[in-house]
Amino acid sequence: MAGLDQALAGVVTWIGTNLLIDTIGVTVPASGPPVLDPATGHLIYPDDLVVYEGPGAVIPAGAAVERSMVPDTTLPWAAQTKSAYMLLTPLDAPVPPEGAVVTVTAVHDPARRALLGRSWTCADPGQASTVEVVRRTPLDQNRLPEAA
Repeated sequence: MAGLDQALAGVVTWIGTNLLIDTIGVTVPASGPPVLDPATGHLIYPDDLVVYEGPGAVIPAGAAVERSMVPDTTLPWAAQTKSAYMLLTPLDAPVPPEGAVVTVTAVHDPARRALLGRSWTCADPGQASTVEVVRRTPLDQNRLPEAA
């Protein structure tokens, strides 16, 4: 496949230059109990593990999504589903694990600020293929807190 990989190198470069232009953060939520700080009397919670911070893109998943969306269990009706998105990252970025939280930390265009403040959960690990030009990871958008 060396010939094919060489042929696709230009596509990988184009995608990196033209699509992966925002800054993405991927973290795994901290696990483990908090620890008491005897000096202050406050609980110290473990930090989230930063898996990746770098170039990427978050895009709405189109009709060609290969997975079904899971109903949101926090609502009293089953017809409500989470919004499906796709995370695009460079091939040399680590594979985001299932359950990791994705945020857009900086956008290339001020008109794209609607991405800031939102978060998504990785619905599955990053997809893999024998021929790749960009890593794709399915996402479910987390609900924004309701205004009081």
